[in-house]
Amino acid sequence: EISLRMIILLGLYPQFSKVMVKRKMLSSGICTSTVQLPGKVALVTGANTGIGKETAKELAQRGARVYLACRDVQKGELVAREIQTVTGNEQVLVRKLDLSDTKSIRAFAEGFLTEEKHLHILINNAGVMMCPYSKTADGFEMHIGVNHLGHFLLTHLLLEKLKESAPSRIVNVSSLAHHLGRIHFHNLQGEKFYNASLAYCHSKLANILFTKELARRLKGSGVTAYSVHPGTVQSELVRHSSFMRCMWWLFSFCIKTPQQGAQTSLYCALTEGLEILNGKHFSDCHVAWVSAQARNETIARRLWDVSCDLLGLPMD
Repeated sequence: EISLRMIILLGLYPQFSKVMVKRKMLSSGICTSTVQLPGKVALVTGANTGIGKETAKELAQRGARVYLACRDVQKGELVAREIQTVTGNEQVLVRKLDLSDTKSIRAFAEGFLTEEKHLHILINNAGVMMCPYSKTADGFEMHIGVNHLGHFLLTHLLLEKLKESAPSRIVNVSSLAHHLGRIHFHNLQGEKFYNASLAYCHSKLANILFTKELARRLKGSGVTAYSVHPGTVQSELVRHSSFMRCMWWLFSFCIKTPQQGAQTSLYCALTEGLEILNGKHFSDCHVAWVSAQARNETIARRLWDVSCDLLGLPMD
């Protein structure tokens, strides 16, 4: 196997890069659904950048009324105007949502439920990655707090609206990194031991477990849930790690663009007949294999109960 250093030294990097780009294009799934969304309402968290922005743009292109749920409202407004200009769809709205603060989540949900009669597509896309140890406003470790508990609470608060709007879908953005994750119930907040990389992996495992248990509970409701691995995508997620930024730059020729990374989320949100795959995990627009922990129903149910307890929600 030729090393990257040898390729560069031999002056073959441009040719190698082209080959890898073509390989990436061939291996990346593409959402081929032609479904249009006039009259539909979609909500995308973290939609002011990266995969979320591209997902929101495509939903708007198809005629949906799209809410960009963002922590940075000013940046969100700029993105909304960009999407409106590109798509010709003026129904692109920005609302404040800070997933690291349950008060913000509850305020967002209250405002949304007052404003909207329907919700057909919820895409829980926002996330943090490899943060130095820190806690949310409610005292949760940042990765589990934002990536899992924040979206868990948001989904819970919007669930009745999704049921009323059925058929509707929930898409939770996870990662291949879940394979390295474990749910340490005795150290869920990382106070006994902490590793930034593993904390991210644990939270991505939680996303899949949440999706599976949610899907089980939603059977017969007309609401279905899916988790997705978007691929290795050029995004702002790596902002907390200089090492990862370096790796992203070095291997940029085999990293997906945000538009490519959005394809599997769009596939799960739009593809007709996907209801029979409720609760499944997807990568490159195909059902993907998950770890043994991610298939553990006992852990999924316990995580659900623990999450409800932490958030002060009823355990039903």
